[in-house]
Amino acid sequence: MSWKLYKKAREILAQEKGSIKKSFGGKLSIALIYPNTYYIGMSNLGFQKVYSLLNQDNDILCERGFLPDPGDIPLYEQQHIPLFSLESQTPLKEFHILAFSLSFELDYLQVLKILELTQIPLFSHQRDNSHPLVIAGGICAMTNPEPLADFIDLFLIGEGEALMPEVLNCLRGNAGGWGIDRRALTHNLACLPGVYYPAGYSVKYKEGNLFCGSEPSPAMPGRVERQWLKNVDQSPTSSQIITPNTEFSDIFLVEIGRGCTRKCRFCLSGSLYKPVRFYAAETILSQVKKGLQYTKRIGLISPDLTSFPDLLSLCQEIISLGGEISAPSLRIDKISAPLLTLLASGGQKTIALAPEAGTERLRKVINKDISDEEILEGIALAFNAGITHLKLYFLIGLPTETQEDIAAIGQLARKIKHIGQKTFKTRKFAGNITLSLTPFVPKPLTPFQLVGMDTIGSLKAKIKYIKQDLVKMDNVSVIHDLPKWSFIQALLARGDRLVGNLLYAAHRLEGNWPQAIKETNINPEYYVYRQRDEHEPRPWQVLEANLES
Repeated sequence: MSWKLYKKAREILAQEKGSIKKSFGGKLSIALIYPNTYYIGMSNLGFQKVYSLLNQDNDILCERGFLPDPGDIPLYEQQHIPLFSLESQTPLKEFHILAFSLSFELDYLQVLKILELTQIPLFSHQRDNSHPLVIAGGICAMTNPEPLADFIDLFLIGEGEALMPEVLNCLRGNAGGWGIDRRALTHNLACLPGVYYPAGYSVKYKEGNLFCGSEPSPAMPGRVERQWLKNVDQSPTSSQIITPNTEFSDIFLVEIGRGCTRKCRFCLSGSLYKPVRFYAAETILSQVKKGLQYTKRIGLISPDLTSFPDLLSLCQEIISLGGEISAPSLRIDKISAPLLTLLASGGQKTIALAPEAGTERLRKVINKDISDEEILEGIALAFNAGITHLKLYFLIGLPTETQEDIAAIGQLARKIKHIGQKTFKTRKFAGNITLSLTPFVPKPLTPFQLVGMDTIGSLKAKIKYIKQDLVKMDNVSVIHDLPKWSFIQALLARGDRLVGNLLYAAHRLEGNWPQAIKETNINPEYYVYRQRDEHEPRPWQVLEANLES
């Protein structure tokens, strides 16, 4: 092992509060892997929750694995060092299970890179009893696992707390010698609720390699039902590890609810985490008290934070315990002056709000029925409370979008700046306003799952228009995702197993997607731009979800 890599792992561990170290003896060993760097992975509360949940079991050892930082990858490759875990620096290939947490489609390429660095075969059918079982869960697994189906042995569909008891019971007996036939083990797991076994389904294509359905083998279900935790108070979710090396440096995160009452038509949270469930205040406060042992800063996490019953009282109770509250993202139509004042008094100067579209008409299309007046009133409350920095999220390329909708984004920004000027009584400072533009990517299992994505050229033109429209406005900045990567995201989000061939080619070509497309002769526009017929088979139909418009 390179001393530099070993030393770096030890330095990271030394800065953590809350990491868990166990001995391997006789335990089922699981490497929980986030397919991105440590900084990104440890910013993910779901990843930390699974780590905590697994290590609560005395028969299980769970350690973490990450994609190495870019400068470290050549060391692994040149010195033929197998990728190792963070806690004990044990090669990942020596664990019984490799468990990937999939939160973002653009991380799929890193999944293959990690398997390569682990020094095990990339394709499931090439692995044997000497290799770890490779499983994956997370929101991407819940929506459409097909592009990764040839690389992952099993996908867990749903929330970890609901899935793990039966899955771990099935695995636990193999911790000592791992002496069961791989095929028999995967078959036993595949019979459990919420487990998707890709090899148990034959995929059919018609002329031109066009997907036309999948057929389950006799033992497999026609649909894999999402598993969800009915009573969230049974399993509170909060930070397991505090570290300065994350996006939420030295903040203790506490989940206060799952799901969203808004049900925006583009959003996975409203579709996949139904029904909406909030924790009891007592449950949340018990986690807050735990966090206050490490830090004063408490971050409240939920897709629909401001719908929590009596949020203000909860925040006041946290402050009375000595905490400072961070609530980075709020619903515009549900913020109040007392809540904003409380946040500002605790030192929070920035909040994120999501108008999503520039006009009321387009917001109604996406089921976000918020008026311009409500947006401006909410922002005035924020400025008056002492919030000086706003981050405003907008989607571009939404269904039915027109140039009028795009132009309205700049018009709304001007109105917001004017409110800031009036509030702060000077033309030199009107608050800092950041507009974040994200191309709309249609996602499976949402009401917009069938619509085509806007073209790269059109998205570039819209971004350019908005930036030029606001270029002379002081204190207003525009940031945006690159449309070319949103295109790849859409391809992976709605792709079938043939897209997995393209993914493998892109991996082999070190991320050169244009060359991979040429070599595989797969037309990505078929998956990305095309409006799909509601009756045509879809690669993700094997996953159960009840959609509402």
